[in-house]
Amino acid sequence: MSELSVPRPVLRTFRVLAFSGQNKGDAAGTQMQMNLQQEIDLALAVPSVAGAGLMLGVMIKLQATAANPQDATDVATFSGEYEAKFFYSSEASEKTVAPLLEDNDYQYVLVAQAYPLAMTHFRRELQAMGLDARELPLGLA
Repeated sequence: MSELSVPRPVLRTFRVLAFSGQNKGDAAGTQMQMNLQQEIDLALAVPSVAGAGLMLGVMIKLQATAANPQDATDVATFSGEYEAKFFYSSEASEKTVAPLLEDNDYQYVLVAQAYPLAMTHFRRELQAMGLDARELPLGLA
């Protein structure tokens, strides 16, 4: 398949599905070690309405734990869930798009558009709860 015929979806919506956090310790002036875990899933939605285009969803789940190395009881936890929806033109078919989703490079191009949006929100919320989150990456590594 040539580069010109590869269907490229357009990011149309991005939203925060959930965010929760707990930071009951005193973060002011305290060195905390941050551990970040992420889970990213892609799913193709095929419409039941004739003429409607395919939709691809990217779900991003982020979970962070910050701990004070000197005080094991001083632990802060955070989690966020994000959803990006990409839409294909009505000409793109499931037969054409489904095999592309097995390609890591194709997946990367899609996730790389949604991940910085999720991480920007996640970092902002951590900073609002008193943690220095500047060292967390904005993009994919």
